[in-house]
Amino acid sequence: MQQLADDLRAEGEELFGLLRSLDESDWERPTPFKGWTVNDVIGHLHGGDWAVILSMSDPAAYAVFKQARQEARDRGDEAARNRLGPELESGSRLMAQWYEYFQEMCLQTGAADPKARIQWSGPDMSIRMAATARQMETWAHGQDIFDLMKRPRVPTDRLKNIAVLGVKTFGWTFRNRGEPVPGDMPHVTLTAPSGAVWDFPGAAGTSDRVEGSAAEFCHVVTQGRNIADTALKVTGDTAIRWMAIAQCYAGPPHTPPAPGERSWQ
Repeated sequence: MQQLADDLRAEGEELFGLLRSLDESDWERPTPFKGWTVNDVIGHLHGGDWAVILSMSDPAAYAVFKQARQEARDRGDEAARNRLGPELESGSRLMAQWYEYFQEMCLQTGAADPKARIQWSGPDMSIRMAATARQMETWAHGQDIFDLMKRPRVPTDRLKNIAVLGVKTFGWTFRNRGEPVPGDMPHVTLTAPSGAVWDFPGAAGTSDRVEGSAAEFCHVVTQGRNIADTALKVTGDTAIRWMAIAQCYAGPPHTPPAPGERSWQ
């Protein structure tokens, strides 16, 4: 568990380094993700980290928070739903606010039993899954800001946690859209930034394949890139359908960016 917490921390440190280089005016610039500003992106990350800490430290308070958010969503009051949670700063003050809670979250998850379960917005999840999900969100939304600023990003092998999540959510991608889950789970073979090969066996006898860069696979399953903007080799009807709609994060189904929309390097 400590290694996963260390990977999570490293993900945040990379993002913190980028944020420290921004001018105050950059915080109101829209990113390529739904037009969210940098303030919106970091506020979203901070809200998720805050919720993990609350769920771990005070389950009763988290249950009240979760119920209030669901009630606001049910009545279609997104403004009220978004007001629940931490009171957000902006700009460099928001950066400091997010970073403080992020560090605390890393400490708490690193010291916890990885199999212990906490409440979440969907089904309950283990501490291990919570840390993996927070790393995925930090990396994926960090990419929104790297893309906005046109800054190059050097991938590392800590992406394996996100790649594993991407593979494990194959079925979720289809169920979340109300579609039957194909029985021929594709075989996934990825080349890590270090050159190592990560192999994820698919269904027995399947000819469906996804092969190529682990970083590009992670971009696709987090919907930071359209599959057309990668060099991934995708073989078979199920693999092609999956990579067109892959979504490794919770929430309603989203449509990936259009070809060319998030590609600049």
